[in-house]
Amino acid sequence: MTRGFIIGAPRSGSGKTTITLALLAALRRRGIAVRAGKSGPDYIDPAFHAAASGAEGVNLDTWAMAPALLESVAAQAAGDSAVFIIESSMGLFDGIQAPPGRSGAAADLAARFQLPVVLVLDVSGQSQSAAATARGFASHDPGVRIAGVILNQVASPRHREGVEQAMRGLGLPVLGCLPRDATLGLPERHLGLIQAGEHSDLAARLDRLADAAEAHLDIDAILRCAATFAPVASVTPALPPPGQRIALASDAAFSFIYPHLLRSWRGAGAEIALFSPLADEPPPDDCDACWLPGGYPELHTGPLAAASQFFAGLRGFAETRQVHGECGGYMVLGTSLEDADGIAHAMAGLLSHATSYKKRRLHLGYREATLLHDGALGAAGAKLRGHEFHYASVTDPGTDEPLCDLTDGQGRPLGAAGGHRGRVSGTFFHTIAQS
Repeated sequence: MTRGFIIGAPRSGSGKTTITLALLAALRRRGIAVRAGKSGPDYIDPAFHAAASGAEGVNLDTWAMAPALLESVAAQAAGDSAVFIIESSMGLFDGIQAPPGRSGAAADLAARFQLPVVLVLDVSGQSQSAAATARGFASHDPGVRIAGVILNQVASPRHREGVEQAMRGLGLPVLGCLPRDATLGLPERHLGLIQAGEHSDLAARLDRLADAAEAHLDIDAILRCAATFAPVASVTPALPPPGQRIALASDAAFSFIYPHLLRSWRGAGAEIALFSPLADEPPPDDCDACWLPGGYPELHTGPLAAASQFFAGLRGFAETRQVHGECGGYMVLGTSLEDADGIAHAMAGLLSHATSYKKRRLHLGYREATLLHDGALGAAGAKLRGHEFHYASVTDPGTDEPLCDLTDGQGRPLGAAGGHRGRVSGTFFHTIAQS
């Protein structure tokens, strides 16, 4: 039987990821089969979850995933684990205006699966006032139960004593107090944490986090808070595979692909063949579709522009088979990509737009796409749910037909987006599931 709980907080930057990784690493060290999920869209944190737990991370998104798919993904993720931890994105109740249970907030997951929440409070710059925050969260939604709190950024024993004394009046147990320690944090870049695979010392970092959990968190008390986690298992596809054998770009420039999509494709009988554009590898010729996922091509413009075999192979592939690019992949399919220094690097030219990382503006939010053409994402008229998260700008829209019409998460029109030319398509939109 799997038991689970949610790590939540009032806001981003409270220390949820640090504490989630510390607990995962400590439980794994104890020999407990543990797995983790992240509420909402996020490519980076689940990779850290996987490194800490030794099992694939997953995303659980109540807005983008229909209830049957949400249950299916959760059931597959829980698997044979004894403990399942869900890390909240942003604040616990942060989502969009939507029907009950479909806002994308981690609170939706707490209510749906009846999982208790361990609330992480960053108490830097406050003391007894932290109890007022905890009281508000505990009473905000009767369907969401706060089981206890973990205090983060505790400055001293006196600081801890003041906060704990205020908490006792609420009847909320303090399940741990993590002191201020800059060495426990992970470095970041413009889309979040630097990716797990880029840390040569990740194992040592996770060991330090496990040590911190053992020293400063009441792990046994946290486990006693956990509740039965029994989502309904079913075969519910997220997205039809774009081909029978899919060439998937996979390296430091192309790494943003959701595990549940790959699992869905494999469940439909498709095979995945990985290749590395940064290593100047072309898509394998025995594949019938090519997928360029998002990632950080803007940080690798020089090596990509010099990858002549990759580009030649990609252009030849597109003559007879479907090629699709998401976000970073879409940027690489265009004519050029301008780096942070303002230098434009030639890209594949399979679509006619140009993009720039120098002219940065944050694009962030849920999206629903209605396809305008048949292609790798499905048939014309199909509706998909996903998100955008990028800083790049389109500096030349090109002359290609748009791939889709977009609305935001609340159905407000955003206009046509992406590009479609022959067998090639691309968009900044990241697909999570079909509507």
